Amino acid sequence: MIKLTDQRIAVTGGAGFLGQVVVNMLEKKGCREIFVVRSKEYDLRKQAAIKRLYQQVRPNMVIHLAASVGGIGANRDNPGRYLYENTIMGLELMEQARHHGVTKFVTVGTICAYPKFTPVPFKEEDLWNGYPEETNAPYGVAKKLLLVQSQAYREQYGLNAIYLLPVNLYGPGDNFDPSSSHVIPALIKKCVDAKRQNADSITVWGTGKATREFLYVDDAARGIVLAAQKYDKPDPVNIGAGFEISIRDLVAMIVKLTGFKGKVDWDKSKPDGQPRRCLDTTRAKAEFGFEAKTSFESGLKKTIQWYIKYGRP
Repeated sequence: MIKLTDQRIAVTGGAGFLGQVVVNMLEKKGCREIFVVRSKEYDLRKQAAIKRLYQQVRPNMVIHLAASVGGIGANRDNPGRYLYENTIMGLELMEQARHHGVTKFVTVGTICAYPKFTPVPFKEEDLWNGYPEETNAPYGVAKKLLLVQSQAYREQYGLNAIYLLPVNLYGPGDNFDPSSSHVIPALIKKCVDAKRQNADSITVWGTGKATREFLYVDDAARGIVLAAQKYDKPDPVNIGAGFEISIRDLVAMIVKLTGFKGKVDWDKSKPDGQPRRCLDTTRAKAEFGFEAKTSFESGLKKTIQWYIKYGRP
């Protein structure tokens, strides 16, 4: 087990939605040397910027959270960008890590790496049994490549690189921009804004038949920190809550919790995305004792309250 208080840790994406919670959790663990990697200071798409980062910060550990990512619409609009930027960031960060004395590299991947028709619950062994769902395949494949890199660099260079597969995240501080947000913040925004504006309906993409699993951001951060501390194997690990809910039931839940009284119109011309998502989380529990603690309704209430207080129509 790594003593985190002895580490100088660089967190890419450390100022983002998940990153801020990870950094806060590391601080609570007593870590004194945490460097938040910000894109305005270090463009991680550029090799020179990554070299400069390692030379200036000299981290022992890297937690790679940074990503170019969005919901179904954003993935459809940016397949090339998401493929290139996520691939190049991960490849160069890990390549330069081995040249600059990094002893542990934690890659946070994505559930989008799984095949479109993965049997539920998703087991890590199923990761290579098919192609990802088409709308987010470029992003998923880019992130899955980093698993291959992690395993190859462990074998050839002895780099302690681990790979985590978190399910869809949500919570206070999430991205509520309709052009790039994921399903929960998008629905919360629709309902709260419609209520504020006395609108009589909202429109939701798809049929509502697809299912998803969601993990509260604090739980995700705790899982990542536990893995950084305790997990040192090449096999990928799911980080999730272990439950499944249909988009139709999710919409009904958010409508109820926000108090929106209008009609929900389903735009069936828009894609559902992957048919089902639900993770098998037994490996995370067995390897480093991770289990999600936040109930879904409680997490939704906190997220809605945050948007009501801080969000804008």
